[in-house]
Amino acid sequence: MIEIPSDLHPDLVPLVFLLGNWEGAGVFDFPGDEKANFGQEVTFSHDGRDFLEYVSRTWVLDSEGKKVRPLESETGYWRIDKDRKVEVVMIRDQGVVEIWYGELADQKPQIDLVTDAVARTAASGPYTGGKRLYGYVKSDLMWVGEKATPDVELRPYMSAHLKKVVDPREWAKDLKDLPDDGIAFFK
Repeated sequence: MIEIPSDLHPDLVPLVFLLGNWEGAGVFDFPGDEKANFGQEVTFSHDGRDFLEYVSRTWVLDSEGKKVRPLESETGYWRIDKDRKVEVVMIRDQGVVEIWYGELADQKPQIDLVTDAVARTAASGPYTGGKRLYGYVKSDLMWVGEKATPDVELRPYMSAHLKKVVDPREWAKDLKDLPDDGIAFFK
């Protein structure tokens, strides 16, 4: 079930399905880089203003699902207008700043984004732009990213399936008169 926080800016209601902490895994595959499974943590949060704050961290996983090393990190801000147009400003740890534009699909929680502007530092790798598709499917967040460089045409390079992480404190605040020993609860 999707809940709308009482302090959420009214403009952000169409994006409420993104709110929360998400964790999961996916696949990374791009020419010139080693193909890898990765883990991911994503947070979409708000502070009452007209944007969502976005933070994503990924890391390479070994064959047992253990963290090996960081893969990519990004942070940014998401907005939506009255016509369901979405804009994202994103900064990546590789030294890339991006502006993305897209749209929230009609009648379903799906967002298609395309880069409009890319700025790179001297230390960043080659990158010319990308596309992303985010979707809320059966209470999970799924996404796929495409990437282009001067030498590689736009192609899928990352995708992940994320599950919402619930903080037990959220459940506990709704419980009244919970017995101290835990056993009496079951009697």
